[in-house]
Amino acid sequence: MELIELSNVAIAWIIAVIVGASVISTVTGMAGGLLMFSGMGVYIPLHPLIALHGTVQVFANASRSWFLRGHLRWEMCLPFGLGAVLGAAATTVFIARYIAETIPLLLLLMLVGYTLLRPAHMPDLKIANRNFFWVGIATGSLGIIAGAVDPLLAAFFLREDLAKEEVVVNKSFMQLLVHLTKIPAFIYLGFSFLDHWQYILVFSLAGVIGTRLGVYLLHRIGHQLFFKLMRLALLLAGLRLLYQLVAPLWH
Repeated sequence: MELIELSNVAIAWIIAVIVGASVISTVTGMAGGLLMFSGMGVYIPLHPLIALHGTVQVFANASRSWFLRGHLRWEMCLPFGLGAVLGAAATTVFIARYIAETIPLLLLLMLVGYTLLRPAHMPDLKIANRNFFWVGIATGSLGIIAGAVDPLLAAFFLREDLAKEEVVVNKSFMQLLVHLTKIPAFIYLGFSFLDHWQYILVFSLAGVIGTRLGVYLLHRIGHQLFFKLMRLALLLAGLRLLYQLVAPLWH
């Protein structure tokens, strides 16, 4: 993968995007990852972008998980983690070089649409804790292929039986596990983290700062408002996915 060089203007833009996206991820439970990915993509090519975005997300989600650690549900996270490792490993070795990005994005958009537009008589996506293993398989695979995992996880966390802090911390911890799998995956695929350590350091610090501010705001919003914001964020993420699918058709 190619080395990247960024101007001071580009660095300042990316820092601002990362801080804002980290605040949004913490307050709404999602969408910040896609916003961060899109904002960084203004200046960074796709393949190094996925690797750098994943590394920054490791630190942002790790800090979010630490700040809200009292609300972690290990019975969800451990099965998910095992699935994520297996999904990422299989995709790195067998699939990532051959599958088109369009297919996972289309499936992701369908899942978002079901979550937001589900008729009242249709079941929601509330699953048993052990079945987060299968969510981990899908999320670990998607993280390597497309880089976007927020909407997939959010579909399983729009649940009224979880407090807003539980939604944010468990979803963040799962994202942390997925993004950790990207580090060996992208080393295997040729990305040099050492050559980009300055960018990783600065951007990761921006993610931690944004997360800390977001946690402060999260404790000050109501339960119902949180889930309304989460649905709005999921809608915006779905529109972004739709744009990614249809934009190539216009060129």
